[in-house]
Amino acid sequence: MKEDYTKEIFQKCIQNSCNKGPLITDTEAGEIMCGSCGIVLVEKSEDPSPNFHGFTKEDYMKNTGQGSKSSLAFNDMGLSTVIKSQNIDSTGRRLSGKMRTAFYRLRMWDRNTKSKKNIKFTEPFVLLDGIRAKLGLSKSVVEESAYIYRKAVTKELSRGRSRPVLISAAIYAACRLTNTPRTLRDVALAANVPKKSLQKTYRLLVRALGLTLDTYDPINFIPRIATSVKVHEKTKRDAIEFLAKAKKMEFTAGKNPIGMASAALYLSCVKNNEDVSQAKIAEAAGVTTVTIRNRYHVLVKQLSD
Repeated sequence: MKEDYTKEIFQKCIQNSCNKGPLITDTEAGEIMCGSCGIVLVEKSEDPSPNFHGFTKEDYMKNTGQGSKSSLAFNDMGLSTVIKSQNIDSTGRRLSGKMRTAFYRLRMWDRNTKSKKNIKFTEPFVLLDGIRAKLGLSKSVVEESAYIYRKAVTKELSRGRSRPVLISAAIYAACRLTNTPRTLRDVALAANVPKKSLQKTYRLLVRALGLTLDTYDPINFIPRIATSVKVHEKTKRDAIEFLAKAKKMEFTAGKNPIGMASAALYLSCVKNNEDVSQAKIAEAAGVTTVTIRNRYHVLVKQLSD
C-alpha cells in the first residue's frame, strides 16, 4: 500500500452522483472515504509521516524513528536487541565464514545475557499485565508498579520471597500513590495470592522504600459499590454528599474508607426508600455487615448534630 499511497489521495468516488465530493482521511483507521456518501475508497493505508516533529533539520533527523515506546513494565524496558538468524548482510549477500562465526557468538551472548538478566522481571511483569486487565488499571499505575518492583529488586527485597506476592504488593502501593481505588482484597483476588502475605509484603515495601502514601478518599468507592448494588443516581449523589460533609467535619480520618463509603451508601438508601440490605452492600464492598452497621450509626449521629 505504501507505493500506491500518492495515488490514493487522488481517488474519486465510484458513485456518479458524488464525483465532486471531498475525500475524508481517517488516520487512526487508515481509511479514505467519500465525504458525500460515506463509501470507503481505500482501506489500511499507511501513514508516511514521521513519528516526531522538529523545528530544524538536525531535530528532524534526530527525533524521527520507528518502533514501540520504552516502558518500565517490559522486562527489557522495550529496548531489546534482535539479531536475525539469517547469515546475510543488508544487500542480501551471504556472510563469510569468519563473520558467521562472529555473529553466532553474538547471538549466543545476547541470548544468555537476556535469560540471566531478565529472569527476575519476566514472570512478574506477565502477571502485572494480567492484573491490569482484571482490575482495569491505567497506564500510569502500571508504570508506577513496575518502578516500585524494580526498586525492590535493586534493594534485594525479592530474595526468599514470592515474586507474585511482591509484584502484587507493588501494584497495591502504586494504586495508593495514584489514588486509584483498589483494595487489598481486590488485588489479592486478581493475583490469586493470600491476603495476609500481601499485607506483610506491602508493609515491607513501605518501610524499605520509604513510601509516603495517603489514605484513600471514601468518595472514590461510591460509584463502584453503587453500580454493583444497582441503586439510583440520586442515591449515589446523596451518599457522596454525606461523605463530603463527614470529611469536612474530619470524621473520616483514621476510618476504613471502603467501610465509610458503604455506610454512607446504606444511609442514602434508607433516606431514598431503596430496598437494599446491609448484606448486599457488604458483599459488594468486601466488608462485614457489622462494619456497615457501626459506621452507619456513628454517621447518623455526626450528621444530625
